[in-house]
Amino acid sequence: MEKRWSLSVPMEGFALPELADVAREAEGLGYTDSWSFEVDGVDGFTPLAVIGLSTSMRIGTAIANVYTRGPATLASTAAGLADVAPGRFVLGIGAGSQPIVESWNGGKFTRPATRVREMAQFLRSALAGERVVFKGETFTVDGFRLTRVPKEPVPIHVAALREGMLKVAGQVGDGVILNWLSPDDVPRSVGVVRAAARQAGRDPDAIEVTARLFVNLDPPGPESDLVVRRHIAGYLNVPVYRAFQEWLGRTEVLTPMWDAWAEGDRKKATEVIPDELVDEFVVWGSADRIRAGVDKYVEMGVTTPTPLVMTSDLDGLRIAIDAFAPRS
Repeated sequence: MEKRWSLSVPMEGFALPELADVAREAEGLGYTDSWSFEVDGVDGFTPLAVIGLSTSMRIGTAIANVYTRGPATLASTAAGLADVAPGRFVLGIGAGSQPIVESWNGGKFTRPATRVREMAQFLRSALAGERVVFKGETFTVDGFRLTRVPKEPVPIHVAALREGMLKVAGQVGDGVILNWLSPDDVPRSVGVVRAAARQAGRDPDAIEVTARLFVNLDPPGPESDLVVRRHIAGYLNVPVYRAFQEWLGRTEVLTPMWDAWAEGDRKKATEVIPDELVDEFVVWGSADRIRAGVDKYVEMGVTTPTPLVMTSDLDGLRIAIDAFAPRS
């Protein structure tokens, strides 16, 4: 499978219109993709519209949430980006987490694997221009049909953490999107995906593996260390990410952090994260060390690495894009 290299957007410090120039520069350096994320800032679709119109890059969502957008709305939004970038748009979908779905959007975070599977099934039909009558266990659609059908097929990738969702990715996805794992964790996750694809009668080697990687450009020191530790603690105390780390076998090493967080001691929670765990999750140091860290993910089975760059030096982002380019 072709190895790809991606920008992660939006980028802190850059207004959305500025992404056009950044993406053009990156494309000239050999970047093939731009993948977006959304949490509590800009949505995941708008940055891709800017880049899709400005470059020949492939663009993808990592991820669009299957709870916070209804089935028809998600299909219509995907069709819009597919029109912006015909044959170059990938729809990455996932369940997100309890805080996003319930605390921020008033939904119910129930049966996530079933919801994602059913959404992928609906989207396949809808994006192909079919009139969809769908009665699932988590939602029902009665008679929806897109009036502006994508000219080219839209691949659907599934974001997955634990075994149940990894199997869904293998059974119904064109790709899997990984997150919050070390290079050594990659083969276990990918193995579940490919086994599920094989059991479903699909070609396991045809499934693309995208992974969001965390890269810190700031020099090692107390301030940058604290930023990274807060990032880790903030995510890994969310129930779905905690369960994922338990599945990966990190219960013992992370229990002190989880206990401190549960007691309301955020400071202690960051302090008790082992140094070696920080180095497993975050790629940082010199440019050569960062490049080697990203390459290790590729060696372990990631086909499309998507580094999410963290830095207090916003001017350094463009330098980093050059330093980490495929031609470097």
